Amino acid sequence: MVRSLIGLVLLAIVLYLGLGAALMVFQRSLLYFPQPRAIGGPERQLMLPATDEQVAVTVRPLASPKALIYFGGNAEDVSRSLPAFAEAFPEHALYLLHYRGFGDSTGKPTEAAITEDALALFDKVAALHSDVTLVGRSLGSGVAIRLASQRPATRLVLVTPYNSILELARRQFPIFPVRWMLQDRFESWRYAPAIDVPTLLIVAERDEVIPRWSSEKLYARFRPGVARWAEIPGVGHNDIGAHPDYLRLLREGLEAPVIAR
Repeated sequence: MVRSLIGLVLLAIVLYLGLGAALMVFQRSLLYFPQPRAIGGPERQLMLPATDEQVAVTVRPLASPKALIYFGGNAEDVSRSLPAFAEAFPEHALYLLHYRGFGDSTGKPTEAAITEDALALFDKVAALHSDVTLVGRSLGSGVAIRLASQRPATRLVLVTPYNSILELARRQFPIFPVRWMLQDRFESWRYAPAIDVPTLLIVAERDEVIPRWSSEKLYARFRPGVARWAEIPGVGHNDIGAHPDYLRLLREGLEAPVIAR
């Protein structure tokens, strides 16, 4: 009996350590799901040099002071948003970033690499346009909010945003010391207090991926008067973009009056 109990304990320890090791090794495969580019040929592509890699940006060039930079979700082909955005935002030049490994971008996605590429893209866009709005959806909301804390964006729109990927991972894998294991944390809450431009949070009423409490915690981190909350009823995380209110709310975010600095 004692030997059987010891054997079960040892087996449980081995399984725990094995699952923990697998989680550690494959964690980025659980976070990023690269997608090929579906829309737009070379004439719709801007390539950013990034160390030894090439980072692709789907674009709609426009000689306008206004520009929109879009950061998508962890399994999103951002080029698919080009037709709808081009129709909805006729006065904005469009720049949709393909994370490394996504679309025609080379390399592998990491938080550090995506942050580096976002900064490089903003600097390039800001040299051409004086009014730059950042839009981030799901994973991209963390990219956009961090960028807005580091560069002079004009407005910020966060779609299905989270407070922290680390926080979500700890809830999903409660038996593991995720705090010490996770490499890409995307802690949006750290950057929200530094934001001083009009910000709109668009959430899905039935979001099954980003819990409401996570979006609410992020919203509470903004200084008074900076952020606004908008909820689209009856939609989930993945179908929010198909709701007619989605583009309408994005337009409201792009047209928000600039806060005097």
